[in-house]
Amino acid sequence: MPIWKAKRSPEEDAQVYFSAVDGLKKLYNGKIKPVEKLYNFGGSTSHSRELTDAEFDARPQIMLLGQYSVGKSTFVRYLIEGDYPGSHIGPEPTTDRFIAVMHGLQERRTPGNAVAVSGDKPFKGLAQFGTAFLNKFECSQCPSPILQNLTFIDTPGVLSGDKQRIGRSYDFVRVMEWFAEKSDLILLLFDAHKLDISDEFKSTITALRDHDEKIRVVLNKADSVDTQSLMRVYGAMMWSLGKVVGTPEVKRVYISSFWEKPFANPANAELFEAEREDLFKELRSLPRYSSIRKINDLVKRARHVKVHALLIGYLKTQMPSYMGKAAAQKKLMDTMPEVFRKVQKEYGLPFGDFPDIQKFKAKISDDDFSKYPKLDLKMIEDMDAVLSKDVPELMAQFPSEREDEYRSLARSHGDADVPMPTGADGAAAAAPMAPRTSAPPGAGGNPFAAASGGPISSSDWAITPAQQAKYSNIFKTCNPVNGLVSGEAAKSVLEKSRLPYDVLGSIWNMADVDEDGYLDADEFCVAMHLCHEVMEGRPLGDKLDPKLIPLSKRGMTIILTLVAVAAPSNSLRQNCACNNRAWRSLVQ
Repeated sequence: MPIWKAKRSPEEDAQVYFSAVDGLKKLYNGKIKPVEKLYNFGGSTSHSRELTDAEFDARPQIMLLGQYSVGKSTFVRYLIEGDYPGSHIGPEPTTDRFIAVMHGLQERRTPGNAVAVSGDKPFKGLAQFGTAFLNKFECSQCPSPILQNLTFIDTPGVLSGDKQRIGRSYDFVRVMEWFAEKSDLILLLFDAHKLDISDEFKSTITALRDHDEKIRVVLNKADSVDTQSLMRVYGAMMWSLGKVVGTPEVKRVYISSFWEKPFANPANAELFEAEREDLFKELRSLPRYSSIRKINDLVKRARHVKVHALLIGYLKTQMPSYMGKAAAQKKLMDTMPEVFRKVQKEYGLPFGDFPDIQKFKAKISDDDFSKYPKLDLKMIEDMDAVLSKDVPELMAQFPSEREDEYRSLARSHGDADVPMPTGADGAAAAAPMAPRTSAPPGAGGNPFAAASGGPISSSDWAITPAQQAKYSNIFKTCNPVNGLVSGEAAKSVLEKSRLPYDVLGSIWNMADVDEDGYLDADEFCVAMHLCHEVMEGRPLGDKLDPKLIPLSKRGMTIILTLVAVAAPSNSLRQNCACNNRAWRSLVQ
C-alpha cells in the first residue's frame, strides 16, 4: 500500500492539550469524522452517528437495566439522597420511560424532543429513533452533589409474559445499544424474588456483548431472604445468566439492598455493607478514569470505522461500470461472508473488528453499491496513525501506573520521604521549573534541619516530574513574558477545565503563592494540578496544601507571612489583594 505523509507544522507538533478530552476531540474531528461522513458509518452500522462535543464533555454515565420493580429508581434515589423530578416508586411498573438524571442548579424536567436538540447535552444522537421514542424520554435535573460527577440513566422495566407480545412503539434493544455505547458502567439489577430472564431481557443482554467490560450485576433486595435461601438465589441467578451471556468469564456481582431502610435480615449485614461499599468504590472511581474510558471507546470506534470503510471500498470495486449492476450487487449480498474473508485477508484485519454480517446486510440492502465512494487510502492511513501514534501520545500525558503506586505509597506513609521514580518520562523529561542551588561537596548541612523538618527534596513536591513536564509545555503556549503569565493569558487555558468561575478564582488565588497577580512556571503547575483535582471530584479546600507549595516559593511564604503580621497598615496585603482581583475582573 503506498504511503503519503503530510508534513506537520511545528505548531501541531508542539500542541499540548489541557486534558485528554481536548485531544480526543481534535483526533475525532480531524481524522475519524471525515471517514465516517464519507462512508456513511453511522447510517450503515449499529453505532451512533457523528459524535458531538457534548458527548466528549459529558460526565460519566451509569445505565440501570432490569425488569420492573427490581429497585432501579430506588437505587438512583438512594445514591442521590432524595427524589428527582419524574421519579415514582411502587410495586407496579412505574417507570414507563427513559430518564436521564443529571445535575442542575434547580429541579427541572425537560421533554425528550427538547433534549435531543439541546447543544449542551449529550443526547442529540437519540433523534434517530424518532418522536415515538423521544416521547418516552426526558431529562431530570436536580442539585444533588453526586450528580456533579455522575449521570444516571433510569430505564423502563423490561417486559415479560404477555406484555412482550404487545410490544413498544420504538426499538427497545437498539435504544439500549445506543445508551450502552455512551455509558461508563451498565448495572443489571435482579430482585432476589425475580430471577427469570424474559425474551426481551435476553435479547437486550445479548445486544450488549460488545460492551461486556462495562457490565456489572446487582442482586438487589438480598436482605429479604435468609442466608440459606440467598445461596440458592445466587446460584440460580448465575445459572440463568450463564445461558444468556454464553462466556466462561464470571461477571462481578454485588449482593446487597440499596435503599435507606435497615436490613431486614441482620445476619448478613456485614456482607451487605462490604458489597455496598465495593460498588460505591467503583462508582467513585468513574470520574477519575472517565478520560481513559473515552479513549478506549474512541479506539474501538476507530477500528470499526476503518473496517467499515474498507468493506464499502471493496464493494465499490466489485461493481461493473455499466451493465449488470443489479446482478452483481445481488451476488455480493449473497456471498457477504466471502466478502468479509477477502477484506480480512487482504488487509490483515482481526475478525473481531468486523460488524455482525446480518446487521450489516440489513443496513446496506437498500443502497446502490455503484454510488459508494472509492477507497481513499490517505484517509485510511490517517486512521492508522490515530491508532499507532496519536492515541499513544495522548496516553503518555497520563501518569504511569508505577507513578500512581509511588504516590499511593507516599500518602500511606504520611510525611515519609518516598522518592518518586525518575527516568525518560520522569525528572529527565521535565523542563526546569526554577533555578535551584545545591550545597558544595563536603559542605555541612543545615544545623537546624532536624528542628525544621529536614531538607527539602524534589520528592516533597506533590506535583510529579511527569506532570511538571506536561504543565510546563502548556505554560509555554501562554506566551509568558519574563517567565510570567497574566490572568488574561492564562484564562483561556484554565477555562478549558469547564469549572465554575468562582472555583477558578479560588484556584488562581491559591496558585498565586507570591501574590503578585501573575503565575510563573511553578505556580502555573499548581493551578493546572488543582484544576485536574477538582475535575476528578476531589474537594478544593480553603487553602493550599503545603505539599503543593513550589520549592522555589517555600521560603517566600514565610517572609510574606512575617511581613503581613508586622505591617500594621496592611498596605502589603491590600496591594496583594488588589493584584489578585485580576482574575475576578477578567471573568466578570
